Amino acid sequence: MILDQFQRKHDYLRISITERCNLRCFYCMPEAGVALSPKSTLMTYEEILQIARTFVDMGVRKIRLTGGEPLVRKEVDFIIKGLGNLPVELAMTSNGILVHQHLETFKQAGLQKINISLDTLRPDRFVQITKRNTYSKVWQNIVLLQKQGFKVKINVVLMNDVNLDEIQDFILLTKQMPIQIQFIEFMPFDGNAWDWSRVVSKQEILGLTGAYFGEANLLKIEDGPNDTASNYQIKDHKGSFGIISTVSNPFCDSCNRLRLTANGHLKNCLFSNTESDLLGAYRRGEDIRPLILETVKAKEKERGGWAHFEDPEHPDNQYKNRSMILIGG
Repeated sequence: MILDQFQRKHDYLRISITERCNLRCFYCMPEAGVALSPKSTLMTYEEILQIARTFVDMGVRKIRLTGGEPLVRKEVDFIIKGLGNLPVELAMTSNGILVHQHLETFKQAGLQKINISLDTLRPDRFVQITKRNTYSKVWQNIVLLQKQGFKVKINVVLMNDVNLDEIQDFILLTKQMPIQIQFIEFMPFDGNAWDWSRVVSKQEILGLTGAYFGEANLLKIEDGPNDTASNYQIKDHKGSFGIISTVSNPFCDSCNRLRLTANGHLKNCLFSNTESDLLGAYRRGEDIRPLILETVKAKEKERGGWAHFEDPEHPDNQYKNRSMILIGG
């Protein structure tokens, strides 16, 4: 069992298997781009499987593959099939462009839960956000995943000045489709021009939703013990929606997540500005279990220890983190 100093049990590992992506979403990748890690410093697929097995032996019961875009990695099918042999719930977050090429691999590995990142339902706005014209392929693959019986969630990063006007459009998708929409607050990372004025809070989302669909039709769904989202449903809709309010109303008390970057560094919190080089220790032939326990033990109570979260420019912060694409979505 992997416990931190606050006795939170960590049994969910998110593994980034690449820093590369075939989209250029501005909130994830700085406009000037990022310096990618040298290939020699990235985990090989054999190393991913061996390190993952160590975490599973220590109590991890869920693994989610992320990136970058995980499906752009050449060995992704080997990685998925290898992880599928472990006694874990296997999931993935993808931008959806390439999922049609890997459906049989997903099925063979028992990977049933796929989150698709899609921040707009408008093709022109999609180009503005991602710098690519692939909206139709993403939407076709969402429909395909539904027809093939996969459990699909759509991740929507909400921003006041970008897509606030699409909240109702996304929720309307749940009327006939048994999917979950996940509205995610815009979060601060290196190079993404974050500030509070762009954040859409849980209260704003619920207010707009209640006004559109009617307060009596807005139903609260019971949340799981480690859910990051507060979950809701519109009466008589097949699907549901959740609100992940990482910034304005964090869920740190029930956090059970760890993140392994593509270059093998362990982050005990999404917002943590410290990391542990598991891959370096593994390649030196060291037992990485003590390093994992030490890293988790040092986890801060909330938001990676960023005390003045409401004021990113506060002199006490000295906050520094990777760009989101280098952490893993």
